[in-house]
Amino acid sequence: MPADVAHAERALNLLQTVFGYPNFRGQQAQIIDAVARGSSALALMPTGGGKSLCYQIPALMRDGTAVVVSPLIALMRDQVETLNQCGVRAGMLSASQSVENQRAVEAALAEGSLDLLYVAPERLVQSRTRHWLDQSKIALFAIDEAHCVSQWGHDFRPEYLRLGDIVERFPTVPRIALTATADETTRHEIIERLLGPQAQVFVDSFDRTNIRYRIGLKHNPKAQLLAFIQTEHPHDAGIVYCASRKKTEQLAQWLQNKGLKALPYHAGLSAEARHEHQARFLNEDGLIMCATIAFGMGIDKPNVRFVAHLDVPRSIEAYYQETGRAGRDGAPSDAWLIYGIQDIIQVRRLLGESLNNNAQDRSRLEAMLGFLEHCNCRRPVLLGYFNEHHPGHCGQCDNCLHPPQTWDATEPARKALSCVFRTGQRFGAGHIVDVLRGVSNERVLRLGHDKLSTFGIGLELDQSQWLSIIRQLLAKGHIEPVPEGSGGLRLTEQSRALLKNETTLACRIDTVTRAKKPRQRVTHHEDPLWARLRQWRYELAREQGVPPYVIFHDKTLEAIIDARPDSLEQLGQVHGVGRHKLKAHGESLLEVLWRDSVSH
Repeated sequence: MPADVAHAERALNLLQTVFGYPNFRGQQAQIIDAVARGSSALALMPTGGGKSLCYQIPALMRDGTAVVVSPLIALMRDQVETLNQCGVRAGMLSASQSVENQRAVEAALAEGSLDLLYVAPERLVQSRTRHWLDQSKIALFAIDEAHCVSQWGHDFRPEYLRLGDIVERFPTVPRIALTATADETTRHEIIERLLGPQAQVFVDSFDRTNIRYRIGLKHNPKAQLLAFIQTEHPHDAGIVYCASRKKTEQLAQWLQNKGLKALPYHAGLSAEARHEHQARFLNEDGLIMCATIAFGMGIDKPNVRFVAHLDVPRSIEAYYQETGRAGRDGAPSDAWLIYGIQDIIQVRRLLGESLNNNAQDRSRLEAMLGFLEHCNCRRPVLLGYFNEHHPGHCGQCDNCLHPPQTWDATEPARKALSCVFRTGQRFGAGHIVDVLRGVSNERVLRLGHDKLSTFGIGLELDQSQWLSIIRQLLAKGHIEPVPEGSGGLRLTEQSRALLKNETTLACRIDTVTRAKKPRQRVTHHEDPLWARLRQWRYELAREQGVPPYVIFHDKTLEAIIDARPDSLEQLGQVHGVGRHKLKAHGESLLEVLWRDSVSH
């Protein structure tokens, strides 16, 4: 048998017997082959696309221990528990462990009895770590969440900048960098700083076809969110992202008062509180995490059914990363975002401040604004940000499901711009609309704005229509907030062509976003066996101190319900049931199935 064929068959055999999956997906097989043979690689794959297998299987194929750099303790612990359940010898080193545990892991490394060792980047650059790396046989270096190396990325971690020096101490050891989000600039930084010019680059499709992207306008944010959850995801786990710590706490308490299980998560909580809240989210069903961007990176919970945003992310890259935490198991899930004129003003203010007007930062913010107001299929814009072509008409975004209407708003827009100019370019949207609509309130009269030529020239539109025009003028860059932060608006150079009637402006007609009925999908949750299997899994996970999905994913339980195996041999053929799990849990699981068959 040719060596390359034997190599491929060995990788597939490990996939099937250790992890319980029948076939590789996407470019997994090519990536695994390259790294196992000693090449360095950059793997860009969507969240839930099976990135971990791309270094875990090569780690089992090569001599020595694979060193995996991961930015979060929770992620490392989750990966180690999952691998141990599959019979893989994995360990981790972190400051959260006792000294005894750390020494035990270091001893296992020295003895060569670890297949994979997970470490944080801060730990890897310590002199003590460098010492035991020098004394060990290293199979490969895997650098997860590699986009953290980019200073222009959304999750920049300065510790990642020092990793290149460490891995270069082992020039013959292959390296693999993995991430779910990296634009062209970030990709070049990863290769330059972590991999070297000879690295192979693998880019899988970023399209998460199971996620439905929906973006709407704010009118009563908490009530909108509650209606969305109660109507479409009443018993599901989800994440709600907010911009401030205070907002996460207030929202979590409000949702609790409405009878939902919700917890806050932000960097200002104590380490103990963050650990407790994250553990509950991983272990409990139907819990909603109200969080800042401090939460989520590396969260492997597979059955998060929705990610909601009550504030606008700072880039499409961040939006994709955060929404990608939904539906890791491939089941239908929702990415739901609402925004309003104040959100646009805030983004425009960030653009004005944008890290000393850095061009990279400005372009990311501009792209996010364009994505919000986009009128056609959202996937070409979302995927185009990562240089992936999509033909549109996905049928799985708000603009495809309910195409927005547009109208020629050129003349009203010119009126609004003129009013901004004539009132002195220092007043907010509310005051501009009052002047346009001829509202003779105390402020308008005191300032003498009832004498302006723009007073009352906008009676053809109501307040909400004028606010919609101003919001879209802001998003398209014709006006911007004044830099002092007073809430006032001023014209930009871009507005000149519109004022001179040298260009036109099409605006979308705003509609109120309402909660919809859940998508009809094949579900096993009405089968009485589903509840019994979940209870069996929960009790087993509690005994072992691991999240339930580490025992088996929901997808595996559903496959068991479909197959109704009545022997260990048949159970071993089910998706997600590897050799080690079959040995550890097979008899117990078959007993649950036997009791179910007797009851029927």
